[in-house]
Amino acid sequence: MFINITDSDTADNKGSSGALIHYLDKENRLDRNTAPELWFNGGQQAIFSHEAQLALDHNVAKLSRADAKFFLINISPSQKEIAWLKEQFGDKGVEGQLKAYAIKVMDEYAGNFKRPSIESNQDLLWFGKLEHYRYYSHKDTEVKNGLQKRGDRKPGEQMHVQVIVSRKDITNSIKLSPMNNSRGKNTEHSKKVGQFDRSVFKQMGETLFDKQFDFDRSLTETFKYANSQKKGTLEERLKIRTAAANAHKQNRQTTKKQQPPSQRLQPAFKLILPSGKYQPGVAPSITNKKKRRKKGQEADNGLTL
Repeated sequence: MFINITDSDTADNKGSSGALIHYLDKENRLDRNTAPELWFNGGQQAIFSHEAQLALDHNVAKLSRADAKFFLINISPSQKEIAWLKEQFGDKGVEGQLKAYAIKVMDEYAGNFKRPSIESNQDLLWFGKLEHYRYYSHKDTEVKNGLQKRGDRKPGEQMHVQVIVSRKDITNSIKLSPMNNSRGKNTEHSKKVGQFDRSVFKQMGETLFDKQFDFDRSLTETFKYANSQKKGTLEERLKIRTAAANAHKQNRQTTKKQQPPSQRLQPAFKLILPSGKYQPGVAPSITNKKKRRKKGQEADNGLTL
């Protein structure tokens, strides 16, 4: 599960949200044969683009020209996670499930500020947009090498949710910034600007997905593993790699024990003994074959015609 927060990937977030909303409406413009995908939040499932823009652009009380007015949250399941959801809920059922999951992610977003009045997604002003595809950009290696064109669809399962959340809460009175790096060293300052730990938020989103959809995630697929390999010390990286290797080994042993006897490796051949018993995995004796053949020939010679 990839969850990321940015000021904005495609538009300046210090002005109107119109440019970003227009960009995230691209699938509606590219595919006019299907019903347009509307915006949603914790209270509504069909919000028009102009309604979302109007609400966001008017929720900026006491923000200066240089202040961020909104933030973009990218909620992107892996292809393996999407395949699991489709297996459980079907192609169309996944859309509703992913939207419901995004609402709970926004509950975690609100709670991460540790503000008494900001407890759930209902205390935020936000709008989500479900997207079915991703497209190659000039930054992609495939485009740079001439293998793909800018704007072409990327292959595989690419369904994800983009969320635009206002810098101000739903009452337009409290400033909330997930880019705040305060960790409580200055208690009074942290209370004023709000504490927000982006790593904790990403971990919460992953844990929420696994619990909500009963997804069995290996250690190497976790945010903890990826984060330790990127930012951890050498000791931390080696420790979690060892833990991942041990978990993989244990999983293989458990799978082998649970495997039915009929599916386990059987001897390639059996040696049938005169008593009717056999010794698995023992090659037949050539000497015995010759003796049996000679004895048989003697019996033939004793026959009278």
